[in-house]
Amino acid sequence: MTYNAEVQFKFDATWTPSYNSSFSDDDFIPEEHYLITAPAGDLNCKQYFKLFEKFMLCVGMCPQSIRSGAMSLVFNDFVTLEEQRKVCKEYEITMDEDLEDKFQEWKKNEEELAEKIANSVIGAMGTVLTEEELTNLEEGQ
Repeated sequence: MTYNAEVQFKFDATWTPSYNSSFSDDDFIPEEHYLITAPAGDLNCKQYFKLFEKFMLCVGMCPQSIRSGAMSLVFNDFVTLEEQRKVCKEYEITMDEDLEDKFQEWKKNEEELAEKIANSVIGAMGTVLTEEELTNLEEGQ
């Protein structure tokens, strides 16, 4: 048994000039028709979104608006916080309410690093000496 499927995005537009407009007829195409088709049998979700992105670009949407619209599917009041956090983790995004925790973690890491550097012996050209190198240095080897 074979399965064939096709998805289509179709856009038809006509423009009728009003002669009291400040735009000239050269600024607009009087008629536009777009038909985007793709085999739908094997498309995954991301491929469908990519296809729809191309369609929206064809009808004049700007890339920033398309991305904003895609993000609004996840980050809205109808999606649970748990689901939003899953997406954040997948794409390594930090939610605003998590910034304070991230900052405190960063501060702690910086303090630990500063303490480690303060307790280390710095060798020539700023290298940190290992215990063995430090022992050899102290013994004069």
